[in-house]
Amino acid sequence: MRMLRLDTRTVGFGFLGLIVLAYVLFLPPPGQITNAHMGMVMLGLIIAAILLGFPIAFTLMGLGILFGLYAFWRPGMPFAENPVFDQMVLRTYGVMTNDIIISVPLFIFMGYIVERSGIIDRLFKSLELSMARVPAALAVATIATCAVFAAATGIVGAVVTLMGLLVLQPMLKAGYDVKLATGAIAAGGCLGILIPPSVMLILYGATAGVSVVQLYAGALMPGIMLSLLYIGYVMLRAKLNPKMAPPLPMEERNVPRRVIARMLVTSFVPIALLILAVLGSITAGWATASEAAALGAIGAIILALGYRRLSWERLTDAVFLTSRTTAMVCWLLVGSWVFSSTFAVLGGQHILEGWVYALDLSPAGFLFLSQLLIFLLGWPLDWTVIIIIFVPIFLPMLTHFGIDPLFFGLLTALNLQSAFLTPPMAMAAYYLKGVAPPHVTLAQIFLGMVPFMLIQLFALFLLALFPAIGLWLPTVLYK
Repeated sequence: MRMLRLDTRTVGFGFLGLIVLAYVLFLPPPGQITNAHMGMVMLGLIIAAILLGFPIAFTLMGLGILFGLYAFWRPGMPFAENPVFDQMVLRTYGVMTNDIIISVPLFIFMGYIVERSGIIDRLFKSLELSMARVPAALAVATIATCAVFAAATGIVGAVVTLMGLLVLQPMLKAGYDVKLATGAIAAGGCLGILIPPSVMLILYGATAGVSVVQLYAGALMPGIMLSLLYIGYVMLRAKLNPKMAPPLPMEERNVPRRVIARMLVTSFVPIALLILAVLGSITAGWATASEAAALGAIGAIILALGYRRLSWERLTDAVFLTSRTTAMVCWLLVGSWVFSSTFAVLGGQHILEGWVYALDLSPAGFLFLSQLLIFLLGWPLDWTVIIIIFVPIFLPMLTHFGIDPLFFGLLTALNLQSAFLTPPMAMAAYYLKGVAPPHVTLAQIFLGMVPFMLIQLFALFLLALFPAIGLWLPTVLYK
């Protein structure tokens, strides 16, 4: 973590220096500075502040209010009556009463309870034994378990950390290549960004005004496709070079089928029913995202009780973590709205739109440019920053290019998943390094993640080339 902090601060100071240099060289004298110039300075300052390690939500609010005092001020206006304060209060109230946001704490709570129910270690062992004759059985079972775990939690850090603790040592002990083992864990753990119930999709839906139900339905097929591509890759590597992923010894896979079947019934079936109840009720239109999230939270509690793992300490811990994460998400939404509204009043949005329109791009060209910028921003910035600050810059342009916001959201979700696997700021690597044995280096983890990042880019290309991969299910169910 120290390395990450040092790197981001170095980049942040460098970016701040570039802003000062641009101010000196390109901005006009103080008397000729326009609102649009201030908007560009505002955008540069937020990037530098985030890279320097300032809290994202309160930095957004602080810069939004500071520049808003300038943007909304009129001669003779009392300081306390500046409209930026009213907008801050109204947006805070709006977030508190937003029906979509209600699903965020419920899904997060469901994830934390499932994480502590003890079902994941049983699930992995049962999948490992049932796939014993498959090449790279441990890696395949890891990715499959991560996909199921992602559908039950949507919390990337929890999935990567828990799977790292659970399966990395057994994989290395079985003779697996370090890069293949760590890459499979990191890539599988990041599936929670895309596979519903993804908190990122909820934030995008609230930001873009797109139905979260349709986003969840649209993300199912790309999520399954990406999981299958991961599994196909590790199986191919094991087939070409068996030394990278040795098969399980005969004494370990010599387990009666009835025992394996019983393990699957007691591990896979309960969590599969929970996922089916949550996602099935959403996609079938029987429940809203918030109602399905409440169903999932209750189901997770019942699951933990059934496994006798729901102690008072675990419950209070889950409630505390849920409250902390939810508060962060809600303040991010408040801060982003204050920031983006001030940025728009200053004319920054107009400048960026004019620049893009001047390029005279086709819809495909615009998609390529926007997704390329999002991919590059994913190197130094967290996905929350990109969704909250930068994606809203592209949203008003979608109508001009005739692009469905639902499709754009699916592309963005798949694109941002690569941010967790892109060095040097790949958070999945730092989560995994924190629980890995000392001899596993950060460089090995980075090298292991690169092939999976390339697979993600290939999946992004397939989705852009064949939009029906993401749009077919929402079209069948809701249009």
